[in-house]
Amino acid sequence: MIGTVVNTIAVILGALLGYIIKGRLKQRYRDILTSVLGLAVIFTGASSALGGMLSDGAEPILYIVSLVIGCIIGEFLDIEGKLCYIGDLIQKKIGSNGGNISQGFVTASLTFCIGTMAIMGSIESGIMGVHTILYTKSVIDGVTSIVYASTLGIGVVFSAVSVFLYEGMLTITASLLQPYITNDMMREVSIVGGILIAAIGVNMLEIKKFKVGNMLPAIIVPVIYYLPFVRNIVSAISTFLH
Repeated sequence: MIGTVVNTIAVILGALLGYIIKGRLKQRYRDILTSVLGLAVIFTGASSALGGMLSDGAEPILYIVSLVIGCIIGEFLDIEGKLCYIGDLIQKKIGSNGGNISQGFVTASLTFCIGTMAIMGSIESGIMGVHTILYTKSVIDGVTSIVYASTLGIGVVFSAVSVFLYEGMLTITASLLQPYITNDMMREVSIVGGILIAAIGVNMLEIKKFKVGNMLPAIIVPVIYYLPFVRNIVSAISTFLH
């Protein structure tokens, strides 16, 4: 959990620094920073997704199935609506001076939690007790949170709670599921996660509004697919059909 704690602190410090300098940035600088960060997020997600798709053994259809199933589940649960609700509650406690709490909280939470580094880093931490990936992610998130908070407001600092809970849960789960985690599973998770990150960038550029929060369950589908007993069932069905 050390890596998770370091990542959480980095987000808090970066967000506080960004919020402090927010009032000193002119609107045109905030706009250009948001646009540039949106582009960076899109290409970060795209590189992760394409890297997985082009690697040996990649499943050509699994990511599509994962997105379809995940979006249906997420829409039914209205995950993004619940995240916005939490942000709105914080907004009421802080008041309008905090800016758009929901936007900062939801955008930062999704950006920091969805990425491959969050997943792989937490798994590395849980299985091997090595925190290199999460330490690297902490530096990136710290810088990103400065930019986010300077443009989106104080809501970004509350995303640290999401980071702590999400990465902490993954770390503990990884330690329990160690025998079942495979490279194939992580490759497909990276593909889906990369697509979701790219969607966040599209939202930031206001090209189209994706409910990325409602797409989160898509990340779980490849994990379930690669569990041994599920693979056995799929193999049996495939053999029967042929």
